[in-house]
Amino acid sequence: MMSQRMQITFLGTGTSQGIPILGSKHPVCLSDNQKDKRLRVSVLVQWEGQNYVIDCGPDFRQQLLKNPIDRLDGILFTHEHSDHTAGIDDIRPFFFRQGDIDIYAHERVITALRRRFDYIFADEDRYPGAPAVSVHPIDKDSSFILNGAKVVPVEVLHNRLPVLGFRIKDFVYLTDAKKVEPEEMIKLKGCKVLVVNALRLEPHHSHFSLDEAVAFAKEVGAERTYFTHISHHLGFHDQVQATLPENVFLAYDNLKITL
Repeated sequence: MMSQRMQITFLGTGTSQGIPILGSKHPVCLSDNQKDKRLRVSVLVQWEGQNYVIDCGPDFRQQLLKNPIDRLDGILFTHEHSDHTAGIDDIRPFFFRQGDIDIYAHERVITALRRRFDYIFADEDRYPGAPAVSVHPIDKDSSFILNGAKVVPVEVLHNRLPVLGFRIKDFVYLTDAKKVEPEEMIKLKGCKVLVVNALRLEPHHSHFSLDEAVAFAKEVGAERTYFTHISHHLGFHDQVQATLPENVFLAYDNLKITL
């Protein structure tokens, strides 16, 4: 995609178990609507011919088979939870073609990844088939440049765990948020597209409920808002969408939007 436009592909929009949940007889898990089938949460962001992914969970390979790219220019990690990181081994085909893959994450997240995927981060005695990464530590106080675009990390609280979201140009991606401090809200001012989590109807200790997400979207005031990190308890996609305010949408797997 060789243009100034940015394309966002929702690789997955589900919560940690995905939808359908294994063995569940919940009506949403039994739905025939493809928009009710959600892989673990991740997005592909493309501009100026480069491809970046925010998070790579356990469905990463499956997601990129549906949305193929021939090059991966970097992964931005929000936090260390398994549904956001467990697919990192699937960078191997890109590593074999390109060499070390750039990853951007908080030092705490890098430490967790080193512990869980030590073979990827090994400096010596590397297993011949293992991928490798080039590590770029980031935090909420330091913006950085990717492919000519300024990236501003935005800290949200997932219960007590700090999680990084990202503003890239006029696109903001936040996930696993329950609270956003006023100094971080300032970073969202004037964004055109906001993506934020909306887990379910009932309140939750570490995620926005639907009502909380709607209120947050109103406060931010983006031109368009998309909800992600959705559980089966939110309800059927089409029924929930019919209740949302104008310019607020439920995202769904493989949805593509442009800025």
